[in-house]
Amino acid sequence: MIEDASRRVVIMGAGPAGLTAAYELMRHHLPSITLEKDPRFVGGISRTEEHRGYRFDIGGHRFFSKSQEVEDLWTEVLGDDLLVRGRLSRIFYQGKYFDYPLKASNALLNMGPLETVRCIASYIWARIHPYRPPRNLEEWVTNQFGQRLFRIFFKTYTEKVWGISTKDLSADWAAQRIKGLNLTEAIKGALLPQRKPKSGKTGKDGKLADRSAVIKTLIDEFRYPKHGPGQMWERVAERLRAGGNLVALGQQVQAVRHCGGRVTEVVVRDHASGQVGSVTGAHFISTLPIRELIHKLEPAPPPAVVAAADQLKYRDFLTIAMVINRSQVFPDNWIYIHDPSVKVGRMQNFKAWSPYMTPDDQTTCLGLEYFCFEGDGLWSASDEELVALGRRELAQLGMCKPEETLWGVVVRQPKAYPVYDDEYKRHLAVIRRWIEPALPNLALVGRNGMHHYNNQDHSMMTALLAARNIATGSHFDPWKVNTDAEYHEEARFDDDDTSGRQMPKLANVEK
Repeated sequence: MIEDASRRVVIMGAGPAGLTAAYELMRHHLPSITLEKDPRFVGGISRTEEHRGYRFDIGGHRFFSKSQEVEDLWTEVLGDDLLVRGRLSRIFYQGKYFDYPLKASNALLNMGPLETVRCIASYIWARIHPYRPPRNLEEWVTNQFGQRLFRIFFKTYTEKVWGISTKDLSADWAAQRIKGLNLTEAIKGALLPQRKPKSGKTGKDGKLADRSAVIKTLIDEFRYPKHGPGQMWERVAERLRAGGNLVALGQQVQAVRHCGGRVTEVVVRDHASGQVGSVTGAHFISTLPIRELIHKLEPAPPPAVVAAADQLKYRDFLTIAMVINRSQVFPDNWIYIHDPSVKVGRMQNFKAWSPYMTPDDQTTCLGLEYFCFEGDGLWSASDEELVALGRRELAQLGMCKPEETLWGVVVRQPKAYPVYDDEYKRHLAVIRRWIEPALPNLALVGRNGMHHYNNQDHSMMTALLAARNIATGSHFDPWKVNTDAEYHEEARFDDDDTSGRQMPKLANVEK
């Protein structure tokens, strides 16, 4: 089937977006070849690594979507291998666990009456003397929670994740990420009976049946593959290969050649042999980071486009998977670490995601997550140094004794998060204004492919729309797939907002 290059679609990247595109094309009987630089795994950042029988994610990946179509696709591929899991995620601060989102009764018990009174007084002061308008994330969150709660529950973690002061992050990003939550709502939630959400069920039109039923941070149930998110994408790759569509691992894209206003071929280098070859096709889909793609185009784009691509930034990420000689360290799926004395920002408890992730039930595998920039001290440290750091910080936080840590393994993930700095939108517009009319048979999809921080299901929907455009001649615009509320509607080009901002934007404040 893949020999028919006159119809073939060449897909760069075998993450959720790339594989979803290939799967949708197969439904329309269009051949594809998917090129993946990783010699071992498909799934990209949603892959599942394995070491000594322990399986772990690159972060945690909930299978929850407001799109019934995406939910149905997961069910079609995995069936009974999708487990239904309850969500438990809390904040760990000063040796105690705080519910997240904040609950007044839980905060009172943990902080004690004196600190609670101080926090409430701080909140009342903020409501009487709000920042108008709030110019940055710190001012916006202080308006919602007060200065004391902001410092306890928002400042440390946010600055760990982005490596930027909360005074330099924009208020509009905070308004989207913490939408619908403030201290008044937290107190109401603790004291008044609440109607249980319907887990984000959608109607036939793909819209939420009850928009008020779900606030994104309050979803208390999700599905999860028995053997981790990588199982989903391994299964999709198997189906593609069974249908005659090649999923080629260890293929590093060297160049994307174009001529006469169309992409004509992708030049790849084989990881195992070092040999260089090329793949031709009729259409091309890229999930490569935009900055990387622009530099691989031959001939090169205009200098202004290259300069814009060079200004796109990324936040990198590493996980230290630590196996602890204890049946349970904490029951949560994951916890946020708000202690400023340690570098770890979040911990995943893979056994709580699925009991099948940990082969020995008397042990626990924790994923210690560190947010960094490629080339900085954390990123450049040796694996031995990082495992030692993880062991020390677990002991410092009182999670376990150093001797209870049996072993650890490090996984680095470059370009995990596209950064929305003060100018990213302008740079992205420069690139799109050139690339879309210049190369109409090249579609950009997915998180890095669109420089759009999103969840797995959002990446999948952008890929579904791009594949349908190729297969059916439709004109859906994947850039209109928003990351908020009813973002999975098949929006058209004439819709209004395309930002869907879910990453921090630098505040525009005069110093």
